[in-house]
Amino acid sequence: MTARRVVAFGGGHGLSASLRALRHCAPELDLDITAVVTVGDDGGSSGRLRAERGGLPPGDLRQALVALAGDHPATRRSAGLFQHRFAAVPTNAAPTNAAPGNAAPTNAAPGNDVPPLGEVDAGPAAARADGLAGHAVGNLVLCGLMELLGDPVAALEHAGAMLGAVGRVLPMSRQPVGIEARVRGADPAAPDEVRTVRGQHQVAVTTGRVESLRLTPAAPAACAEALAAIGAADWLIFGPGSWYTSVLPHLLVPQLADAIVSSPARRLVTLNLAAEKETLGLSVADHLAALRWYLAELKVDLVLADAKAVGDPEPVERAAESLGARLVLAPVAVTDGTPRHDPAALGAALVPVLGADR
Repeated sequence: MTARRVVAFGGGHGLSASLRALRHCAPELDLDITAVVTVGDDGGSSGRLRAERGGLPPGDLRQALVALAGDHPATRRSAGLFQHRFAAVPTNAAPTNAAPGNAAPTNAAPGNDVPPLGEVDAGPAAARADGLAGHAVGNLVLCGLMELLGDPVAALEHAGAMLGAVGRVLPMSRQPVGIEARVRGADPAAPDEVRTVRGQHQVAVTTGRVESLRLTPAAPAACAEALAAIGAADWLIFGPGSWYTSVLPHLLVPQLADAIVSSPARRLVTLNLAAEKETLGLSVADHLAALRWYLAELKVDLVLADAKAVGDPEPVERAAESLGARLVLAPVAVTDGTPRHDPAALGAALVPVLGADR
């Protein structure tokens, strides 16, 4: 059987869930998986590295790589290392690598030891200035590889080899982008005022209603390898994920948008299980309408959603039909009641969809 080439778009936890689901059905369907990842993150560890070192923010790229990591014990351990995040070191901790007889820092109390790796437990009051605190190891590795190799795609391929990745991770652009939104009610004291909110993190946490979205620069060059993958794909998958900061940005890169529209691939949209801060006030059907708003030429074949999350399916069916799509309902959420996709359940729902002939 010829491998089915799947390109999944997104960023963060939503794309990670999609990739893990594709991993579950990859053996049965012989999938060739490519992840195309947003590069607008400016918060947390990624934001710090982007501001201090330049280059692409590594966090969403790291999460996609880890989601595709191989199952060998060594690669699983490497994946765990990539996800390990440095904690703040207590003010009274001595360096663990100090040689016998070397004095501890002057602010260290005698006899106090640093807890084992991963077990540092220090609140803000106990933490001292620490350049590593908050950084994920994988972010630092990717940052180093991008500087060493001079090309983010080469860096991601090397990191993928380190993790035994069963797919490929690509940035949507080789240059980082900014995300800006016009938001009504961003200031709760002025609910009718429309303001510009700048930065992926600020857009993601806004409590107002996003009325329009744009990238800076407005037309970043798309990653050439991503364009090639889209042109050769059998399926293009959008979502789940933060709609304004992970899903829609791909449609705002002109070269990517053109490639998506002209690709012979079928297109699948996986809907979220609950609204996030940035999409409060948007119905499930509104999420689909937003796709058409930002890329009017977009045609979709299938929309996959959880029946409980959808509620009344009629407006969602109409929104799907406006994109040319058929709505497929399946139980894809974890069973503990939290709004998270279960990779195994989502993978099971994807098997008959991706495996169907045209």
